[in-house]
Amino acid sequence: MKKVVDTILQKLSRQCPQTSFDAGFWDGTEKHYGAGFGKFKIVFRSEAVIKKILNGGPLAFGEGYMAGDIDVAGDLQALAGMYDRWRELIEGASLKTKARILWHRAFARGTIAGAKKNIARHYDIGNDFYSQWLDPSMTYSCAYFKSEADDLETAQINKYEHICRKLGIKEGESLVDIGCGWGQMMFFAAKKYGAECTGYTLSKNQYEYILKKAKDEGLEEKIKVRFQDYRKAQGSFDKFISIGMFEHVGKRYQKKFFDIAKKILKPGGIGLLHTIGKKDEKSTDPWILRYIFPGGYIPSLAQIVSGMAKTDLIYYDIEDLRRHYGKTLDAWIVNFENNLDQIKKIITAQTRDEKKTEVFCRMWRLYLNASAASFKNGGNRLYQVLFSNEINNELPLTRDYIYSD
Repeated sequence: MKKVVDTILQKLSRQCPQTSFDAGFWDGTEKHYGAGFGKFKIVFRSEAVIKKILNGGPLAFGEGYMAGDIDVAGDLQALAGMYDRWRELIEGASLKTKARILWHRAFARGTIAGAKKNIARHYDIGNDFYSQWLDPSMTYSCAYFKSEADDLETAQINKYEHICRKLGIKEGESLVDIGCGWGQMMFFAAKKYGAECTGYTLSKNQYEYILKKAKDEGLEEKIKVRFQDYRKAQGSFDKFISIGMFEHVGKRYQKKFFDIAKKILKPGGIGLLHTIGKKDEKSTDPWILRYIFPGGYIPSLAQIVSGMAKTDLIYYDIEDLRRHYGKTLDAWIVNFENNLDQIKKIITAQTRDEKKTEVFCRMWRLYLNASAASFKNGGNRLYQVLFSNEINNELPLTRDYIYSD
């Protein structure tokens, strides 16, 4: 079995010559791969985990890391950066594993009932957990770094300013935020630009957080929040925003999302879709689908603009903030590791089981680092797509309005 692993690792090393690494095996032996200094060391703690990986592919690898049967010392992102090659080499799951993947894809779809369960599973872990590694505004989406020196909190404020300028928000205009998170987009737009905001979320924790914050800050007339699915959104709005929510819609419901956007955005109204995208139309990674974002699907740019065109939503400005998301994730990772002891206390209070807590923390560490690697060197993108509902001839002729002071 070790010979099989060695052959795979040799092939991986040849296909990724820029990344040298070390491997440790269950019998205590070690081997170096590549010509340079090893950026990481991957340790396989049993022969059994190798069999699982060979049968189960990427899903089994992620599960092996979560369980501690696989460990990584050094640069976890360097390993994650080799993921596409690694996946090709170990692809070909057993019938049992394929059945598990198909089951999760079938039953984690974005129906109204399914979406509520999917969102609760990821976002209702607890505000105290997210507060340990997000910035003070509780923003869980890509920031916008105007300077390499910007810290995370500054970059998140930059992002909201960048969006408000793109939308051209004016005093008294109505703004709908689909998938509003902890509401910071609405709070920023209401306080700085005087917007009348309505948000939609399926996370009970986020809903209650926004209600309390709006009351505490005296913004109950400016900020409304609905604990409802986006498909039930009502009203007519001057501006539309959706940040980091489209990824949860699922491939099957993309057209429905755009139908709703068109229905609630006034004719000539301006909208912005801020979403993770990818360079191709591959299916969602099975480990991410199973453990991180059940029901999720990351669209290609072609799928996004095609969906808009079919609904007569006219896209006219597209920006890729890929590098910004890599920097955002790096900041989150630093916060996560710096506050790991407190995170473990928070999660153990829920699980009452330190072993389950360790699995949870390893899962999140892998997710954050793998995501960072994919934005830096892989297939992930972060698109901001500005659009209007039908023709709008009042839009500025150039982008100067976004960047001028």
